[in-house]
Amino acid sequence: MMKNLIRLTDFTAEDIRRIFQIADELNNGKHTGFLRRKSVVMFFPASSIRTRVSFEKGIYLLDGQVILFPTETLDKKEDLKDVCGYLNNWADLVIVRHKDIGVLDKMAEYLKVPLINAMTDVNHPCEMLGDLYALSKLRTDFLKDKYLFCGRKCNIGLAWQEAAKVLGFALSQCCPAGYEMDGIEVYHDMETAVRGKDIICTDSLPASVLSDFQEFQITKAVMEQANPGAVLNPCPPFYRGEEVSADAIDSAFFVGYGFKKCLLEVQQAVMIYCLEE
Repeated sequence: MMKNLIRLTDFTAEDIRRIFQIADELNNGKHTGFLRRKSVVMFFPASSIRTRVSFEKGIYLLDGQVILFPTETLDKKEDLKDVCGYLNNWADLVIVRHKDIGVLDKMAEYLKVPLINAMTDVNHPCEMLGDLYALSKLRTDFLKDKYLFCGRKCNIGLAWQEAAKVLGFALSQCCPAGYEMDGIEVYHDMETAVRGKDIICTDSLPASVLSDFQEFQITKAVMEQANPGAVLNPCPPFYRGEEVSADAIDSAFFVGYGFKKCLLEVQQAVMIYCLEE
């Protein structure tokens, strides 16, 4: 049965376990040539680096064909119903990065092939799956860890909230007043927030709010107040001296660039999962 990934809450915990199982299988040499003679149509902005590179490389390694368009192609006058009507003739899978999740919802109505969300202004499901898969290899039981998101209400924080709803792990937020997400425990004091936490997550901040977050930077000293063995997982691009300090990034708390290597096999696994019968 065809499956889309637009929101993590569209999936169950069992769905996510299956995606992680496929990622393991990929690492063991299975699914070779899964996308042979299949075309994947991608809509990406020029600014995308990690998500686009990992999707394109993942498709290449599965012997698929990438057909790439800029995201603005979806904003022209032609109705999305008609765009999708033609894509149904040739595409086997569609991957879209667009600010407006409503565009993906509308495309999903008309596409007869799976649709994967590569990021919107309200979530980033593949990024979360990649991080959680990496954590599952790094932590004793990543679902029993306590997660803290430090930052404003934004797509990354909301994506962590989606993941917590599906998988049931404990998630809280730390931010100044006025930047809270709904339906989540919120701290307004960094030292209190970080105590007892295992996974500390951040997102980059626009210049317009940096002054409000001066007291909410993740530093090495802050990380030392978290649980023993805690890790710092900043969502890239991160900026030293803004949401994270240089000494935190250069410390053993930072899970490192290799942590994101998992994004490749997880995005391959998402594509396989959405296409498998």
